[in-house]
This record gives sequence, structure tokens and C-alpha cells, in this order.
Amino acid sequence: MATSIGLHDQGRQLLPFRESVLAMLGVASVSMLIALDQTIVGTALPRIVAELKGFELYAWVAMAYMLASVITIPIFGRLGDLFGRKPFMLAAILLFTLASVLCGIATNMLFLVLARGLQGIGGGIMMGTVFATVADLFPDPRLRLRWLVFVSSAFGLANVVGPTLGGMLTQHGSWRLVFFVNVPVGVVALFFVHAFLPHLHHARDGARLRLDWLGACVVAVTFGALQLAIELLPRQGWTTSTIVLAAIVVVCSLTLFFWEKRMGYPIIPVDMLLDRKLGPLFAMSVLGGFALFSLVFYVPLLFQGGYAMSPRASGMLITPLLLGTTVGSFVNNRVVTRIRRANAILYVGFALSAFASLAVVVLRGNEPHLVWMACMGASGLGLGLVGTSLTVCSQQIVSRDHLGAATAMLQSLRTFGGMLGTAMTGALLGHLYTMGVNRSLDSYQATQWFKSFASPELLVDRADQAALINRLVSAGHAGDAMMNSARGALVDSIHMGLIVAAVAALAGLCLAWFVPPVRVGYLEARQ
Repeated sequence: MATSIGLHDQGRQLLPFRESVLAMLGVASVSMLIALDQTIVGTALPRIVAELKGFELYAWVAMAYMLASVITIPIFGRLGDLFGRKPFMLAAILLFTLASVLCGIATNMLFLVLARGLQGIGGGIMMGTVFATVADLFPDPRLRLRWLVFVSSAFGLANVVGPTLGGMLTQHGSWRLVFFVNVPVGVVALFFVHAFLPHLHHARDGARLRLDWLGACVVAVTFGALQLAIELLPRQGWTTSTIVLAAIVVVCSLTLFFWEKRMGYPIIPVDMLLDRKLGPLFAMSVLGGFALFSLVFYVPLLFQGGYAMSPRASGMLITPLLLGTTVGSFVNNRVVTRIRRANAILYVGFALSAFASLAVVVLRGNEPHLVWMACMGASGLGLGLVGTSLTVCSQQIVSRDHLGAATAMLQSLRTFGGMLGTAMTGALLGHLYTMGVNRSLDSYQATQWFKSFASPELLVDRADQAALINRLVSAGHAGDAMMNSARGALVDSIHMGLIVAAVAALAGLCLAWFVPPVRVGYLEARQ
């Protein structure tokens, strides 16, 4: 049965082995819930947009989740330090499960985006508490690493199952099932966390609790305005609205910088960001998130809309990407203690990611599935190596007192990078697709049909395609050829987004040069 334990009574571990296993089953279930939602939605997203319409909100399905989570991670990480993590983890599981039901019953894209934002609050709280809970339960670093492998296994299992499961549920059932599947996982997580995870609380000196709520609000406004500006600028240019949004971003960013510098408990620790040793790691976390989420959310659209694959086939081809991230994490854990410089893994990880992203651009869609799976697997392997290496390096560089803050900062910046990548790729895709379709229709002397081809969601819905082709043929046009040209425009636009993701990975490769040498073998000596 769960108990309340003060964290000032630390040893190698706080619970006997059996109780540790049961408690960690709860933590692992929460980890699965996070990973499953991150991976299962991407495969279903093209079909969701095709049914609910509103392709202009495609990126916002991911963005709403990430924007909410990037704010809640540091806030509830701090609250967990003060009051214990169990109450917040239980509340997050309930909120996340309820929001999943709301996503599943969504009747339009705006409803779905709002429900995803609610989901992001729950997901952010879980992300901000789950890995810190492992550190609380197992103060000994080597023992902690073993249990982190256990949690990573659960995370990896959900990563591997997610894309294929999402494709199968979407193709043979309904896209709504990809959200409803969170409910049983959430119930299991709720049971184990409530029954077996002890309420671990830190001893407090009675000082008044201070949280950076104003900083959180400014972060939300800044990121939201940045997302809107990125979306509108390619379509509208420098209009009044985009200039106002850009001004909001600049003013809020400056306000945030000076406000956070004077806060005792900032949501964004500016001093840590400006640290010469940690700064490159934080920048690489942004770039890694940029590359990963660009692939996760837009490669399924490439497969289903550009290459006319089924959701199931798309999910199977995406699976190696997420499997690769899990394998990369395991490989890192095995290798990191055996090499002279742990940060050398960063070079390998970013190089693999950049190479694989460019390989996807070179391929044209008619290659054997094994070739695609190899590219996806290589990219995932590289990003898996990067993610774990950044955590290891940061925990080696910072003192014990700042370990939690540095880890939370990496998570938040990775999410911010994903948000930025999703927004930029989406804006680039929409702009280039429109230009490509216009050129194509002009060559067929059929520009009056642009409205029918205006949204890529058409290329995912086969019934709509068949109906449009019949209308085009009846009007004397080459319907099949025009549809293939639209597919080509979509493929080219997504390829350009993947090139940007590859550039982000190459930038990460260059930044790895500035990371100081780190040796994990000296972890115990430092602590």
C-alpha cells in the first residue's frame, strides 16, 4: 500500500524490491500513456483532417498539445519538488484520460484542437513528474539507471506499437479509436500509481511558495503569437496582422528575459540558458525536437497523401522511426559508460538523423518498404542517441541541486523545438503546395478548379478523389493526371520541410563541438 515518505531519508533506494517493482509499474504505465499518445496520433492525423476538414489546423493538433505541455512541465516540476509528485500525477492521469475522450468525440477541428490542449496540460504534468519520480525513488545513480531502462522499455514498447496500432485502428475502425485507446491504459496507470506509489515529499523550510505564473502566461502568449506568425507569414506576407504578431513576439520575449532574470523561481532559468556549458545542450534539445516532430507528424502525410498508402502501411513504415529512438536510448545506456567522451555520441546521433532525413527526400515512393523502414530506423536511432546523451551530459555538468531543473529544461526545450518544427514545416508545406498546385493547374489550363485542390486533405480521402476525378473527366480534363500532379506538389512541399529538418540536425552536429568533455564513469565521485 502506498505510504508517505520524506526524501531527507535517502539511501540507495527508498522501498524494498517488491514494492519498488509495483511502484515502478505505475510509473511505467504513465510513461506508456505519454508515448502512446505522441506516436499513435501522427499516423491517424491525415485521415482525421480528411474527415473533419480544416487542413489549416493540421499543425495545431500537435501544436496545442505541445504549447500546453511546454508550460506545465516546469510549473508542476517545481510543485512536485515542494509537495510530492503523486497527487499531481494522479490528477494528470485523470485529466489526460478525460481529454482523450473529448478528442475522440470531436465533431470539428477546432473542438479537437481545444481538447488536445487539455490533453497537453495532463501530458505536461506527467512528463514533468514521471522521470523525477524515478530519481526520488532511487537516489543511487547506478540503480536509478537500471530502473530508467525499465521505464524506457515501457516508453519504447508504446513507441513501437503506436504507429502501427494507429494505422490499423484508423483503417479498420475509426480514427476516434486512437484517442479512446488511452482510456484503458489510463485506468491501469491510475490504479498502480494510487495503490503502490508512495507519496514522496521533500522537507521544506517553511519559506513561502513562489511560482512564476506571470512567466507562464507570457510564455503562452509568446509561443502562440510565434506559431500564428509562422503560419500567416508565407500566406499573407508582411501585413498588419503579421507585423502585430511579430511585435508581440519581440516585446514578450524581451519582457520574459528581464522578468525571468529577477524571479526567484523562474519558469525559464535564464542563467542556466546562458551557461556556456549547458547552452549548447539546450540548443541541441531544440534542434532534436525540431527534427523528430517534423518527421512524426508530416511523414505520415507524405505516405498517405503523397504516395497513396493506406493508414496501416503508413503506420508500419513509421514504426521503425519510433523503434529506433528506443534502440538508440538503450544503445546509449550501454555505451556511455564505456567510452572516453560521452558527448561523442551526439555527433553520431545528429549525423544519422540528418542523413536519414535527406535519404527520405531522395526516395520517390516506389522503393521497397524495407528501404523506407531502414531510413526511418536510422533517423530514429540517431534521435534516440541524441535525446539520452543530452540528459546524461547535462546531469554530469550541473550540480545535484540543479539536476531536476536542467532535466526539466531539456524536456521543455525539446517540446518547444517540436512545436517550432511542426509550425515551420506546416507553414512551408501549405505555401509550397499552393504554389505547386497553381502551376500544375495552369499547365492543364484548369485554374478554375483550384478551390477543389486547395487543401491536401483531398489526397487522403479516396472517395473525394474519385468524385473529383469524375467531375474533371466530365468537364473534359485529364482527371487522373491532374490528381497525380497535386500529389507531386504535396510530395515536393513535404520534402522541403524534411530538408529543413535535416539542416536542423546538421546544426546540432556543429553545436556538439562546443559541449565540454564528459565521462559518466565519474558520476558517483561527483555526487
